[in-house]
Amino acid sequence: MNKYETVFILTPVLSDDQTKETVAKFKKVLTDNGAKIVNEEAWGLKKLAYQIEKKTSGFYFLVEFEAEPVVIKTLETAYRRDEKVIRFQTVKLDKYAAEYAEKRRNKLGAKTEEA
Repeated sequence: MNKYETVFILTPVLSDDQTKETVAKFKKVLTDNGAKIVNEEAWGLKKLAYQIEKKTSGFYFLVEFEAEPVVIKTLETAYRRDEKVIRFQTVKLDKYAAEYAEKRRNKLGAKTEEA
């Protein structure tokens, strides 16, 4: 199993419930195809660097997971079919990126425990 990280941007006109529902749908696509979700982060509403589909902001989400390579094609097909997704990118993490992601998770975990 390889380690992957996917970031997707949802349209800013969605309600909170619609956003959570859409994220849950993509997580279900991963778990139904045998992927193990390692970490997920909601980065919130952020301004885009340039307009996409006449929108200047979007809801950013990051999901780290372990899966077989065939799962990526299924996930990206699901992204393309959903009109709520305005951009996405999935990358395979090499050993250095995986180490960095783990350090970042631990650092974020420590911050949330303090708060």
